[in-house]
Amino acid sequence: MLDVGDEAPEFELPNQRGETVTRSEFAGQRLVVYFYPRANTDGCTTEACGFNDALPQFEARDVAVVGISDDPVDDIADFAADYDLEFDLLSDEFGEVATLYDSYGEKQMFGNTFDGVFRNTYVVGPDGHIEAAYEGVSPDGHADAVLADLEPANVTH
Repeated sequence: MLDVGDEAPEFELPNQRGETVTRSEFAGQRLVVYFYPRANTDGCTTEACGFNDALPQFEARDVAVVGISDDPVDDIADFAADYDLEFDLLSDEFGEVATLYDSYGEKQMFGNTFDGVFRNTYVVGPDGHIEAAYEGVSPDGHADAVLADLEPANVTH
């Protein structure tokens, strides 16, 4: 995991519409960067819908949200459309950005070992440094927990 105070790595990834999104576009505002393993799976859908439902509250605090997975653009486009997701989902097909954020590596499931995305979240401050880090999060209620931590007294600067 990256630590609070570390500079958040830059990224340049396509969103669900094929448009390029960069971390530097969010300079001057907070950005929630959450990593999720696979579009249209139960946990990832729960997490994405949680962020989508809370999006007006994030926006009221001038906080943007992006979700990153190693799914191809077509898959995240379908996912966003299926659930009317109003924030950017970004395609990191080779896990390069997730690796920079210590959110990609060897996983095991059903006795199989493979490389994949870890369910981690970062809050990047207006200055581009990590303000909060969440490792191995539970999808249910995660967006609300991040939102609660964004209250001024709770965010480390």
